[in-house]
Amino acid sequence: MENVSSANTNSGNQIDQSTLAVERKPFSAVQKLFAIAAAVIVLIVVVIGLLSRKSASAELTETTNRAAVPLVNVTSIAPAKGATELILPGTTQSFIETPIYARTNGYLKKWYFDIGAHVRKGQLLVEIETPELDQQLKQAQQDLFTAKQNEELAYTTTVRWQRLVNDDAVSKQEAEQYESDYKAKKFTTSSASANFDRLQQLQSFEKVYAPFDGVITARNTDIGALIDSGSGGPKELFHMASVSRLRIFVSVPEAESSVVRLGAPVELTLDEYPNRTFQGLIARTSDAIDQTTRTLNVEIDIDNAKDEIKTGAYVLAHFKASNAKDPAAGPLTVPANAILFRSEGMRTAVVRDGKAQLVPITIGRDFGSTLEVTSGLSMGDKVILNPSDSLTSGTPVRIAPENREGGK
Repeated sequence: MENVSSANTNSGNQIDQSTLAVERKPFSAVQKLFAIAAAVIVLIVVVIGLLSRKSASAELTETTNRAAVPLVNVTSIAPAKGATELILPGTTQSFIETPIYARTNGYLKKWYFDIGAHVRKGQLLVEIETPELDQQLKQAQQDLFTAKQNEELAYTTTVRWQRLVNDDAVSKQEAEQYESDYKAKKFTTSSASANFDRLQQLQSFEKVYAPFDGVITARNTDIGALIDSGSGGPKELFHMASVSRLRIFVSVPEAESSVVRLGAPVELTLDEYPNRTFQGLIARTSDAIDQTTRTLNVEIDIDNAKDEIKTGAYVLAHFKASNAKDPAAGPLTVPANAILFRSEGMRTAVVRDGKAQLVPITIGRDFGSTLEVTSGLSMGDKVILNPSDSLTSGTPVRIAPENREGGK
C-alpha cells in the first residue's frame, strides 16, 4: 500500500512539473505582435475619446459664448439716393367756381340743365318770367317817345324864334327862353332813353347764360319758384365749377419751404387711383409764412381735361428736392426703426469694434419710413435695426451674416 501511494505521489508531481513546464514556455513572435497591436489600438481609442470629449467641450464653450452675444441686423448710413421726397396733403378745387344768381325779379319759367351737366360758355341755363318788368319797359318806351316828341317840338320852336330874332321881330330874351326849354327837353329825352335802356337790360336778364365752360354742381330752384334779386339775400339758382383745370392748395411747413420752386413738377396721388400718379406744377405761392400756422401756402395746378379728378378730392403732393448732381450733398437718413427713445433724448445704436454704442442724434425732416439726421452720425456708420430697449453702450454684438457685406 505504501508503494502504491508513493507511486501515485510521484506520478502527481510529474504532472505538475510538466504543466509548469508548458506554462513557462515563452510567447512566440506573432503572439507578441498581436499583443502590441491590441495595446496600441486600446491606446488610440482612449486618446481619440479624450480628444473628442475635449473638442466637444471646447465647441460647447464657444457656442455658449457666441449665444451670449446678441445677433443684430445693421444698415449703413448713406445720403438719400435720387430725390428726397416730402409728402403733404391737399384738397382739389376748381380753377373757376361761382354761384349763379338772377339779376331780375319774377318767376322761374324753365331750367335746362341739372347737376352734373357739362355746359359751354353762353348756353342758356334758365328762363324767367317778369310781367312787372315787361310793363315797366312798355311805360318807359312810351315815356321815351313822348320825350322825343317834346324835344322835336322845342327844337322847331327854338329855330323859329331864332329867325324872328334875326329879323328883329321878337326880343332876344324870349328866344333864349325857348332855347332853354329845348335844352331841358333834350335832357329829358336822354333821361327817358337811359331809363328805357336800363329796363331793357334788366329784361335781358330774363335769360341766364353760362358764364364759362364748366359743370353744374348744384341746382337750387325749380319751375314756378319766386325769383328775387333784391338785397335781402337773393337765392342762388345754380353753382358752376370749371373742372378742366384744378387748383390744389398745400400748406408747406416753414422748415420745408426750401423745396418749393415755382414751375417745378409735383407728383400727385389719390386714394381712388392707388396705382397712378398725376403730374402738377407749382403755379404760385403766397411768398409769405403764415404767422399762425407757420406754413407757406402753395398752389399746384393740374390739367383735368378728362375729368378724372373730382373737386374736393383729398390728394397727396410729393415734393422732390433733387440731389442727383451731387449725391454726397444729400441728407443723411436713418430708418425709423433704428431710433431709440430714451429719457435723455433720441439715440441710435452704432456697431463699433464689435460693440454697440448709443449715439445721440438730431432729427431733421420726416420722410415716412426714414428720417433725416442732421447731427450725430457719419456716412458709413452701421446702425442697428430694431435695437432692444435694454441695449446699453459697450454691449458686445454680432452682425448677422447677411449684413456683413455692407448692410442692407
